[in-house]
Formats: sequence, C-alpha cells, structure tokens
Amino acid sequence: MLLLGIILFGMLIGAAAQLILGRHGRPVDWTMAIVAGLIGSFVGGLLISLLSGDGIALHASGIIGSLIGAILVTLAWTALRNRDARS
Repeated sequence: MLLLGIILFGMLIGAAAQLILGRHGRPVDWTMAIVAGLIGSFVGGLLISLLSGDGIALHASGIIGSLIGAILVTLAWTALRNRDARS
C-alpha cells in the first residue's frame, strides 16, 4: 500500500511540474509525470528535507523540494526530447 502511495504522490508532483511549466495545449504526459515525480521526489525532496533538518518525515520542505526536483527533471527530459527531435 505504501508503494502505491509513493507512486501516486510522484505522479501528482510530476503532473504539477508539467502544469507549472506549461503544457502548450497538450495533455499531461503521464509517463513523464511518474518518472519526473519519482526521481524529483527522491532527489529533491530528500535533499531539501535533510538540509532543512526535518529528517525523512513528511514536511512542507520535502514537498517543495519534490516539486523543484520534478520541475528540473521535466525540463531536462523536455530538452533531451527536443534535441533528439531536431537531429
């Protein structure tokens, strides 16, 4: 059950990152949302939580770090996809 919760949280964070960056009339790419959310949550959320002294518990700093991490992963994924499309 915890694994399902983690996947759903990552998917929501990844979708929020796409909405913040703008979708330009396209629907949410759920594959990118899951990957960006999980990677961004792990790296960004864990890093910000540990730096702020909150530990691994769920706090606002971890959620904000997760969102920032997901935004960075989404930007990198989009840049790589656009670079491959131009080649």
